[in-house]
Amino acid sequence: MNISLDLFFENLENEKIAELFKNALPWEPLKFLKTYLLDIVPELPKEIPIGIPIPESLFLTSEGEVIPLKDLEIYNDEYYLKGEKIKGAILKAGAFLTGKKIFFEEEVIVEPFSLIFPPAYFSKGTQIRHGSYIRGSVYTGEKVVIGHTTEVKNSIFFSSAKASHFAYIGDSILGNSVNLGAGTKLANLKFSKTIITLVINNEIVNTGLKKMGAILGDLCQTGCNSVLQPGTLLGKKSYVYPGKVCGPGYFLPGTKIK
Repeated sequence: MNISLDLFFENLENEKIAELFKNALPWEPLKFLKTYLLDIVPELPKEIPIGIPIPESLFLTSEGEVIPLKDLEIYNDEYYLKGEKIKGAILKAGAFLTGKKIFFEEEVIVEPFSLIFPPAYFSKGTQIRHGSYIRGSVYTGEKVVIGHTTEVKNSIFFSSAKASHFAYIGDSILGNSVNLGAGTKLANLKFSKTIITLVINNEIVNTGLKKMGAILGDLCQTGCNSVLQPGTLLGKKSYVYPGKVCGPGYFLPGTKIK
């Protein structure tokens, strides 16, 4: 079966989660993502409220210190405490964290009314926007956007992937610089609720997964209100036009679904 990772991802080694993909078929990391994250994600500092909306905006420094955001001075989008520049993540008042196994690198911003379940790892510069629903087992590379009212579970975002508006991302992998148009749905469960199988090069492949959404290679884009059916694999630089239904199955790099 010819389904090399190179058909989907370039520079995979630049991602902190790259070891999960070692010698794996593209969907295999989804089977081990939760266990992997539980192993690598440290617990949040005890000063971060858990199980209630965060009552005031907080700055979580790279060293794990928790400082009320109101105590900092801001110049040119940089943060200073008593004249000293500091780096860290911003957790806005109203954000709701349900457990300790959540990690924020510096320059992450969590906006109000986001709901986050562990385990989760958010790399540098990730934006978790207002009203997002993150149901656990989620990893983001750098400068990822999880947008307003977007729901995510058991999924991997490589760096600069964006799901900015009203998306559903279930049991899926988004390659580097993927962009999901508003309202994109990556469906992950068949009506029959049976194991997802794929036909690749005339060979039937059993994924072993009852829940599997889509795998989008680097630089793929979807138009607004498009739907990718369970078990859809898009090779890098592919496009799904607005309002289209795509999959299931494997599509070569550079495919355009019109």
